[in-house]
Amino acid sequence: MTVVSVVIPVYYNAATLPELLRRLRAVADRVNTLDFEFIFVDDRSGDGSFGMLSEHSERDARVRAVRLSRNFGSNVAILAGLTYARGDAVAVIAADLQDPPELIPELVEAWQAGAEVVLAARRSRDDPWLTRLFAAIFNRLFRKFVFPDYPPNGFDFMLISRRVAGILTSIAERNSYIFGQVMWVGFTRHVVYYDRARREYDASRWTLRKKAKYFIDAFTAFSYLPVRAASVLGFLLAGLGFAYAMLIIALRLFEIIQEPGFSALMVVVLVAAGSQLVVTGMIGEYLWRVLEESRRRPVFIIDAAINVDTPATTVSEPLPANARLGTRN
Repeated sequence: MTVVSVVIPVYYNAATLPELLRRLRAVADRVNTLDFEFIFVDDRSGDGSFGMLSEHSERDARVRAVRLSRNFGSNVAILAGLTYARGDAVAVIAADLQDPPELIPELVEAWQAGAEVVLAARRSRDDPWLTRLFAAIFNRLFRKFVFPDYPPNGFDFMLISRRVAGILTSIAERNSYIFGQVMWVGFTRHVVYYDRARREYDASRWTLRKKAKYFIDAFTAFSYLPVRAASVLGFLLAGLGFAYAMLIIALRLFEIIQEPGFSALMVVVLVAAGSQLVVTGMIGEYLWRVLEESRRRPVFIIDAAINVDTPATTVSEPLPANARLGTRN
């Protein structure tokens, strides 16, 4: 029988997990032609999420739980879930109940019809205006400069084939954007649209700092735009500086300027210094990511795993020795 894995990254979601599990089980019971497994990856929550998952896993063998050794971020948590997923297809859904688990059978149907990547794209979203603003800016820029076929309102709910899941786990980049990787790998793609629900249970822990890192990771991983923008900025400022220098020389020759002013000198110095710092910072973002990849550290480290054994797919480095400690079959 066809097996569908559902990967759920978890971070302070103890309030939503019981309802999410109820709805996932209802989906699995309704679609009795498929076998389901639910792989929860606890990104080192501090609210008892993993303990709750442990209790549910004792009563339901379909519930599988993995706990990371520290907070690695949602992209890495998803990668860890894909590594342990055993299904012929793998769905990825958030744990906050803003995305409907009831849509999974429709995603499965599109996969069975031949699509290796099925995106559940947002038609609308009932989020605070500031969240919608940041999301709109990111989505518009990502569509314009990286992937023109990226859904207009973005996505983080999807279903992929076993082959695509294997490719993603083999990439195993540390500071990347896994949904960008899904777009990058290509293959036959299908989009299902839905309306994203309001967040009801708990406050989002998606802070401004995390959003900024998310934005930078997404663009540095798939676009040379920041470096190209830095080059263009450098050329523009060099041109403006040359024109300003010619103007000062001309004014000096015609004795319009008797003495060069201190303020003009400071403007030139400050503009040049500021632009150099901007360009250096952009280049530094890329260099930092190169350094991270060259260190060859494990992408993630497992602290405990319940109802799972060895990974179904591998990452670029072998899992550390403690990856299977705490495993219960």
